[in-house]
Amino acid sequence: MAEDEAVTDGSKRTEVDWLQSVRDPIASRVDRPLDGRVAIVAGGGLAGPLGGIGFAIAWLLALDGAIVAVFDRDPAAAARTVRLIRDMGGRAEAQALDMTDSAAVADAVDAVAARHGRLDLVADSIGGGGTMGVFDASIEDWDAAFSLNLDQVWHLVRHAQRHLVPGGAIVTISSAAVDGRGPGLPYTAAKAALEKLTVGFAGALAPRGIRANAVRVGMIWGAFAASTLSDDLRDVRRSNVAMQTEGNSWDIAAAAHFLLSDRARWITGQVLPVDGGGTPSRNSGQAGRNPGPPSA
Repeated sequence: MAEDEAVTDGSKRTEVDWLQSVRDPIASRVDRPLDGRVAIVAGGGLAGPLGGIGFAIAWLLALDGAIVAVFDRDPAAAARTVRLIRDMGGRAEAQALDMTDSAAVADAVDAVAARHGRLDLVADSIGGGGTMGVFDASIEDWDAAFSLNLDQVWHLVRHAQRHLVPGGAIVTISSAAVDGRGPGLPYTAAKAALEKLTVGFAGALAPRGIRANAVRVGMIWGAFAASTLSDDLRDVRRSNVAMQTEGNSWDIAAAAHFLLSDRARWITGQVLPVDGGGTPSRNSGQAGRNPGPPSA
């Protein structure tokens, strides 16, 4: 037996030997860990003062050094994001397009990859619509909800994956609505399908060293909530969250940023709820609940 193998307390190791334990890249601080990476953020335009998830993801990626291609149907919103990123010293470019048009998406993705010689990261934050009941929705309503919340993600990822390099990552944005018990909505059905699609991406791309995960968004305060909720309803909504607080777009973007980063290099095929703990169960007499102190 070698001398070192016989020692169990490490007393004969040198300090240099023990530094092996902190040589992993995760153990190191890197000022701009995404330098040289190229990212596409769909829905990354800044359309209002409350911002949005896509804008926040684009900002965080650029802050870490990535070159960010902002895809958005609103050219002014996309240009606004690019201007703000460049003003803070980051690198970004804008592409206005309809994400439900597969040919247009393919052209835009190919152009980004050709311009920069690579593609590393893809985030898709686009969603909405389809909030009528499943029996109230027309066929057109149903198709539109699936086109916006599911199909366009498929278009983006199936075109982008041809260019993604090993170590690349994909993030999609789902909703806590998929966990609800009803009423049924086209939006909810489409987001549930999106989660399954994302897990499918992960399984298909894992042999190439490419990851895919989804973030399930809880009750955040943003432009959509602000347009539909009164102050009273906002307070009720907040009180239904376990942490008794609202999140915002930055909370979701921070989770997406982590999943896109090398810190999450061994995480794929997951759906991460970011929801302040969700809606806690109420004590309604179910087994295992403490009924409180006994009566006198």
